[in-house]
Amino acid sequence: MLVALLPITANAETASEADADAVDESAAPASLLDERLEAASPRLARFYALHGGLPVWQDRAAVTTLVELLEALEGDGLDPADYRPERLAREAEAALDPAASEAARVRFDLDASRTLLDALTQLQRGRLDPRDVYPDWEIPVAPPRLDLVGIERAIADGDVETALALARPEGEEYAGLKRALTRYRHIAGLGGWPMLPARQAPLRPGHVDEDVALLRRRLAMIGELEVMAADVTHYLPNHPDIALESPGQHRYDDTLAAAVRRFQRRHMLAEDGVIGPNTRAALNVPARVRIEALRANLERARWLSGERSGWRLEVDLAGQRLDYHRPNGERWGARVIVGQPGRASPVLRSEITYLTLNPTWTVPPTIMREDVLPAVRRDLDYLAEHDMEAIDPQGRRLDPEAIDWQRPGAVMLRQRAGPRNPLGRLVLRFPNDHLVYLHDTPARGLFHRPQRALSSGCIRVEGVADLTRLLIADSRSAIDLGGLLATGETRNVSLARPVPLALHYRTAQGDASGLASFRPDIYDRDPALIAALAGPPTARRVVDPSDR
Repeated sequence: MLVALLPITANAETASEADADAVDESAAPASLLDERLEAASPRLARFYALHGGLPVWQDRAAVTTLVELLEALEGDGLDPADYRPERLAREAEAALDPAASEAARVRFDLDASRTLLDALTQLQRGRLDPRDVYPDWEIPVAPPRLDLVGIERAIADGDVETALALARPEGEEYAGLKRALTRYRHIAGLGGWPMLPARQAPLRPGHVDEDVALLRRRLAMIGELEVMAADVTHYLPNHPDIALESPGQHRYDDTLAAAVRRFQRRHMLAEDGVIGPNTRAALNVPARVRIEALRANLERARWLSGERSGWRLEVDLAGQRLDYHRPNGERWGARVIVGQPGRASPVLRSEITYLTLNPTWTVPPTIMREDVLPAVRRDLDYLAEHDMEAIDPQGRRLDPEAIDWQRPGAVMLRQRAGPRNPLGRLVLRFPNDHLVYLHDTPARGLFHRPQRALSSGCIRVEGVADLTRLLIADSRSAIDLGGLLATGETRNVSLARPVPLALHYRTAQGDASGLASFRPDIYDRDPALIAALAGPPTARRVVDPSDR
């Protein structure tokens, strides 16, 4: 059965239960509740069965627990107002009044339970349907799996945090974002951090300048307290207006430069310790803007909370990093080059099924149209200079002199295998509708750039040969990688077991201390999600296994 997660006042069960208002109010409460539950979802019925088939919210202490739980959702980046705790509290006063009818009591009880289950489901799998925000979203949201037994017990005990923890996504990614949200909301509550003024010349280590004191305060606000070590007792988060009393507060010393480089690393900037235009712009992003980015990434994490754990390969497109989680628990990471704006790498889930060794490269349509054809029209020697040959759709070679390059029709271009091939010597292939893959590259110097959104959609992997050897070993594939590469022949080789793969997009993350890292939103995907989270709740349908 489908469970509709709709606005709290208009979910799937409301209509059917509203029709039951005509039930004889003189019926016994349990009988009236049973009658209402016959038209309710199996999940709601099971929740009441775990409670002995009795009403759940018939005393003010239980209602207080529910209201506290809904208000606590703010800590997860959700808006408590979406679940209307104040309305529930008002309705509880009326429903629990001794003069209230049994029908009113049961109606309130069921509404409160639906609110609880809807809220916890959205905490676990997201408040929004990702396809409503991103029409190109390809990763299905996993069905919710609420621990109704544990949740019912926690509610009965008045244990809000346990009830939330039983529904909250697991894993360090979500926990880190939640810690960061708490810290940045605290900073915003203090009025935010100071803004660095524009300058004609960059602020560099060794400089003595009034702006250095502002820079110290700015970094201390997010937790880099060592920059205030000269007199840290005079600068605490609860006393942001107390000035630093060190005589060196205006000197850009080594300690401050190290903190700036850490900030630059967390924001994918050049780690030079220099406060130039890009670093100043990152420092001056208001705390409230950072909070919205954290909320957006918490929602993304909820969408993906049912994703497979354990053995898998993940690419963080915004972070431009690859992480391979091996079956033995080890983790291997590398920098990657991803699609540039306008040629974005897709968010998807797939499996790496085979390798191409010593690949040729058939120029994709977009690159052919926008990059290669203009160059060929200017100079036909471009083909020879880039080891390219013209072929027809059947792969037969064509004479480039005989082709009308202004109207080439179905002509394709293929670059021969070799050291200059843009795919390098290795390609990791996985089924997808975007014709993208992971591959080697001859331009390895590009991996040293702090921001690497440079490709036409495919993902170039630093150290791809080392990664491939691990994939071969972990998939128990009998592949002589070195020997096959040495032949120079183009060959496709299947892995004995497919390797789970996911391409994700994360513009923020948090560490164990609550310190956050923010990545450039290279594909401009945050604004739509932030706007959707600020809007009213929308209809969403998910399949709950307990409803089957």
